[in-house]
Amino acid sequence: MSSRIPKRAVVTGAASGLGRALSVELAARGCDLLLLDIQEEALAAVKLEVEGHGVKAEIFAGDVSKMEVLERAAAHGLETLGPVDFVANNAGVAVSGPFEDISIADWEWIVGINMWGVIYGCRAFVPQLRAAGGGSILNVASAAGLLNAPRMSPYNVTKAAVISLSETLSTEYAREGITVSALCPTFFETKILEDARGIFRDQEKKLARGMMKRSKIQAGDVAKIAVDQALAGKSTIVPMNDGRWLWRLKRATPEGFPRLARMAYERGRQKLDRG
Repeated sequence: MSSRIPKRAVVTGAASGLGRALSVELAARGCDLLLLDIQEEALAAVKLEVEGHGVKAEIFAGDVSKMEVLERAAAHGLETLGPVDFVANNAGVAVSGPFEDISIADWEWIVGINMWGVIYGCRAFVPQLRAAGGGSILNVASAAGLLNAPRMSPYNVTKAAVISLSETLSTEYAREGITVSALCPTFFETKILEDARGIFRDQEKKLARGMMKRSKIQAGDVAKIAVDQALAGKSTIVPMNDGRWLWRLKRATPEGFPRLARMAYERGRQKLDRG
């Protein structure tokens, strides 16, 4: 593992969940922080929390689906803290349901945040990584982007795009001392279902919440693993055992995995239909 300790970082979606956990993890390592989220009040609470670690923190409230917001945030951070050498593009949302029933408006909403938000974050902060002499980009994707479960097409598509972007930039910026990693967790407790859109049945939400709660690896654990492995230059970070095993199975049996996925989906659908 790299012994490099980041000096300044930006975290998007920092007001709760994994974004908050990443912010606390980086602060505990002595890293000054630029915290970005659309929820200004919650963001202010995270600022106070990370400053308890003796670091500087600046907040910037805004929507990551707008490039001008990321540009202004980058300029604010540069002026108040200096160039970042760690970027965590974490902000994300969820949309679920049958493909034909998901509105185009919901597709545009999730693509704007989950995909464009990451692209904009990379574009806005890569110049600062160069100015800092290198650094790390951690793009928060999901095991969904590797495994592509049914009834999650918008989420799967945007997270797969984040993985593809990360792999591309990892090669493109390697000679400049910039590492790029895609984080692909499975389930842990988060507030993502609270703002989710699409066609979620009550039983589906109950099942998802149960899987989140039962996970032995929660947000703080994911954050530590993510920062450690991003600093070590790992390109794809899969912190949970279930995600790693399913990903290995898919790569080992590319012809058979879709059939197994269909069988699992049918069993799950029958169970949900029974209530």
